[in-house]
Amino acid sequence: MAIRPAEQLIHKAAWLYYAHGLRQDEVANQLNISRASVAMYLRKARETGIVNISTSTQLFTDDIMARRLEDALKLDAVWIAPENAYLADPSTDIAVLAASVFLELVRKGDRIGVAWGRTVYTIADIMSYADLQDVTVVQLCGNLGAPYSYRPDQCTMEIARRLNAKGLNFYAPLVLSTEELAQGLRAEPVIRDQLSGISDCDLALYSIGAVDADSHLVKCGALTAAEMAALRKEGAAGVIAGQIIDAGGELLDCSYNRRVISAGLASLRVIGKRLMVVQEDSKFEPLLAAIAGGLCTHLVVGAHMAQRLLDHAGASAEKAP
Repeated sequence: MAIRPAEQLIHKAAWLYYAHGLRQDEVANQLNISRASVAMYLRKARETGIVNISTSTQLFTDDIMARRLEDALKLDAVWIAPENAYLADPSTDIAVLAASVFLELVRKGDRIGVAWGRTVYTIADIMSYADLQDVTVVQLCGNLGAPYSYRPDQCTMEIARRLNAKGLNFYAPLVLSTEELAQGLRAEPVIRDQLSGISDCDLALYSIGAVDADSHLVKCGALTAAEMAALRKEGAAGVIAGQIIDAGGELLDCSYNRRVISAGLASLRVIGKRLMVVQEDSKFEPLLAAIAGGLCTHLVVGAHMAQRLLDHAGASAEKAP
């Protein structure tokens, strides 16, 4: 198939960068374009499959620390992104690795549950395109107001688009104004069927949220900073699929959770592959809570977080009788 003129620069940039090892500024000089254009063309080359880095995740699964972490936390698989001092934002490497891991875990015919947030949307935005058969991407929780970035419906549909899959959105708010209203909405046949179908998923993709003033729940207006602080005093440790969990990974008994429209934790736990991706070191305690609650079977983290998890597991083992 002939390459369309609009794609020629993308191919040339990818060829010079990957095959000949030129730096981005050297590619820019060769093609008489800006360095920013080179970066954009290289990204498009990865997204559209012109460039396919197929061995990258194997390098990270062979890591000794990853094996130790799997044993210590009793997880099925762990991938650890190395610390790269040259990156202004090291979390980018974690998202790139997670996107590759996610694509390797997806199988034809799979049903995939997707949560929301900056991490999930970054993964979706970085992910290469794939043409998988009979894949369905399901939104795990209700939606947020239109102005908010990284909404659940955006994350779900972008991943569905990248996989050439069917996307199923949740046509309900994440949080209702009263418990009675939420209870009534959950009983509606359409919502009830969507919630009951979550346990049929083969793979889940999500991160874990913090319980502080920077939480997505505070930023989107679902809770005030004062309300979140009060919940933290009551034992709130993390946020998963819009729900607040305690340090043991169980649903916190609070009015907020009773007003939320989201997949129950029991439904999440029966999903065979539960891929948790954590970019920020500040989410150490929330991640411990998610692991304690059995909400993670596969994990992608950075090297510093991995070491903290290992140290914590070692300290906990020493305290055990």
